[in-house]
This record gives sequence, structure tokens and C-alpha cells, in this order.
Amino acid sequence: MDSKECMERGRRYIMDTYTRFPAVLVRGRGARVWDLDGKEYLDFLGGIAVCNLGHAHPRVAEAVARQAETLMHVSNLFFIEPQVRLAQLLVEHSFADKVFFCNSGAEANEGAIKLARRYFHDKGGESRFEIIAMDESFHGRTMATMTATGQAKHQAGFNPLLPGFRHVPFNDLDALEKAVSENTCAVMIEPIQGEGGIRVPGADYLRGVRDFCDRHGLLLIYDEVQTGMGRTGTLFAYEESGVAPDIMTLAKALGNGFPAGALLATDRVAVAFKPGSHASTFGGNPLAMSAAIATVETILNDGILENVRAVGSYFMDRLRSFAEAYPVVKEVRGRGLMIGVELYREGAPVVQCAFKQGLLMNCTADRVLRFVPPLIINKADVDRAMDILGNCMGEI
Repeated sequence: MDSKECMERGRRYIMDTYTRFPAVLVRGRGARVWDLDGKEYLDFLGGIAVCNLGHAHPRVAEAVARQAETLMHVSNLFFIEPQVRLAQLLVEHSFADKVFFCNSGAEANEGAIKLARRYFHDKGGESRFEIIAMDESFHGRTMATMTATGQAKHQAGFNPLLPGFRHVPFNDLDALEKAVSENTCAVMIEPIQGEGGIRVPGADYLRGVRDFCDRHGLLLIYDEVQTGMGRTGTLFAYEESGVAPDIMTLAKALGNGFPAGALLATDRVAVAFKPGSHASTFGGNPLAMSAAIATVETILNDGILENVRAVGSYFMDRLRSFAEAYPVVKEVRGRGLMIGVELYREGAPVVQCAFKQGLLMNCTADRVLRFVPPLIINKADVDRAMDILGNCMGEI
């Protein structure tokens, strides 16, 4: 098939749930991808914060190929050696004591919701099932995680939603105090909101949320599906604040593109999950675990985190200087290589212009240009992206 035919067949046979760019991507290497017509793109979207080591990273590819020739799948009714290795790796580099593996961020967040409810049920608090989540948050597309999401546009047409969720403004401790009740069991929060527009909380906010949870006997759940795996310059974003949760979810970049998700918790909370209380057929399968082991070890040992901090700082400085030249820019914000540029107008035309000139990014919250590139990019890649962005802002 050529590109035109592929896109026509896609529209004919695939449900229309995505607004797709008019390109058929067929190959990637590092921070670049190529379409079926041979056009090259600088990828500053990274599968939406998924390909943190870039495309076709040799260590990840080798790990998957080697595992595929050995064992692709067995049931979780047996111990799986790569699963055990990854669980130990994640525990040794986080607050957690135990891990449950699944396939995606929505599944990980679904598991976190179930774990919080089950924890209080086992303590005799059957009425404590409500979770306080944030306005403009995003936690997934299942019925539970969509209800937890604080964006009405994602919930439209799916009523009735799951009961047991309240929403309050992000970065507002007073709102938390007003929302708590005798039915509250947990607070669910992204350390930095991704889909909500790359919104970074104040310096003391997460500490305040932790103290709030401790005072009221609540569990603290961090959704690090987008912020985790080195995106912000530390392996997990919560490390920046030094404020650990009781439960944390991971996915997206965990397998560098191979579907993998994880739910992490302390022993105190994890004990609520017993045989039969939660499961996943493909969660923790040998292929996904091998990809994730290679990903985590590379992030930890190959200078990736140092690169995120250095190149992220350079990128932010360039964007802030750039903003001074274009009054349409309202704010530049972010951490590491999770960066948002908020405009005073809709950002879609800028995204489309950049695509035509060979730069991939997207727009979230209607007006925020989002940059979540592979963590291996260098300053030359940033300079190239800035040249294209400058061209587009000048045109638009």
C-alpha cells in the first residue's frame, strides 16, 4: 500500500476515535521517525511520553527479540523470572515494597482505585470509598479512571459515571479540606498534570497534600503514568519534592513502547490484595518485563537523567527567550523534558504547521503546546525544533 491507500483503508476499517495526522509512520531511530513516503520528522512527542529512550533503542530491541525466542507468555499462576527482576528493580529505586503488573496506565490507575477501596474495606471501613481527584486531571478511559478524570469533555455521553469521586482545583489545599468527608479514602493526583496542560504545582503543595492525607487517615495515590521513568529529571517525579505516596502508578515509558503498566504500593497497603482480588492475563508477561528491565536499567545507568536535566534546562531557556519575541505566548512551564507552552490562542494551527515542516508535537488543553520528546535528545535537536517553531509562529 502507498500512503493514500493505507489512510483510506484505515478510515474504512478502524473506528474513528483519533484525530490523526495525515502520515503513515513506518520506521524510527532515536528521536526521528520516517513515514511511508520517506519524509523525516523530528519527534518531540515520543508516542506521548512513551519512547523515553527513543525509537528502536538497541538494548530494548535486543531484550525483546531474545525473550521472544525464549518464552513469550505464561500465566501468572506461575512465577515469571523477568517479572520478579523488574519488581525488585522498581522497589529498590522507589518508596514501594510491592508491585502489581498490568498493560497500561488506565489499568494501573484502575488497580490503584480498587486497592484503595479494598484497603479500607478490609479495615472495616466499607463506607470509605470516595476518592478526591483534581480538576483538569487525566487518569484513563475505563469507566472508573474516566470518572476520576477531572475533564468533562472525556466523560460526555458515558453517564451514569461511577459513584465515589469528588474533584477539587489542583494546587489548592483549602479545597481539599472542604472536600473531605467520612467517606473519603484517598487522594489521587498527578505530581505534574500532563493532559491538563503541563501544570506544575507550587513548591509546598505535595507536602501539604501528604500532611492532609496523614491527618485524615487517607491514602495518597500518585499517577506517574506520564511523569515517571525519568521524564522530569529524576526516575519518578515525586523525588523532586521528597514526598512519597502510598500508591503509585506507572505505564507509558515503562516498556519504551512495549505495553507495560505497574501499580506500586507499600506493604501496609499492598496486603489488601490477596489471591483472586485482582488479576491481569497479560500483565507482567515475559516480553513486556524484558523490555521494561532494559528500559529502566538504561535510564539509571546511561546518563539519561543527567541529559534530561541539562537539555531540559537548555530547552526551557530557549523557549522563554522565544516567548519574549512572540506576545501570543502566555507562559512557558514544566520540568525536565515535560514542557508546555501556553498560548493566548488555540495551538492546533501551530502543531499542524510544525508537522508540515517535520516536527512532531501536540496541543493539550486547547492552548498548550506540549513537548515530551525522547529523553536522549541533544541541544542540536532543540535548536532544530526551535527553528521550526519560530517559522510557524512567524507564519501564524
